Amino acid sequence: MFRNCPRAREKRVCETVRLHLHLQPNGCILLIKKMKRDIFQAIADPTRRAIIALIALQAMTPNAIAERFDTTRQAVSKHLRILTECELVRQEQKGREIYYSLEIEKMKEIDKWLEQYRKIWEGKFKRLDALLAELKQQEKQERKP
Repeated sequence: MFRNCPRAREKRVCETVRLHLHLQPNGCILLIKKMKRDIFQAIADPTRRAIIALIALQAMTPNAIAERFDTTRQAVSKHLRILTECELVRQEQKGREIYYSLEIEKMKEIDKWLEQYRKIWEGKFKRLDALLAELKQQEKQERKP
């Protein structure tokens, strides 16, 4: 966004940047329109999930990550950019190298969101187990002379 605009607010959310010019009623010109990127869309890609699994163990440079994949360094950099925009990974400069590491708090947010569905499915599985046990018991009783 145009930094001198009093109404411009910059958020660090998962987003993609698209350039546009917008004249605002207060006289400000917004130079950038930000499009949000869905965090679940980001982790839906198998390559990005594999990158997350790699850097969960230790921080790695883009070159070290790219060596593990049958793709270009540029493609890996694009995946890392998307994961960074979604705040799933963070960059840390160490000397001349940039290391990427997993952002644990963001992963905890995802886990917390998924927990509600995990509880629903666990409840359904418990009821299914109980029903199957009841059917087995009925079948055993029907077999007895």
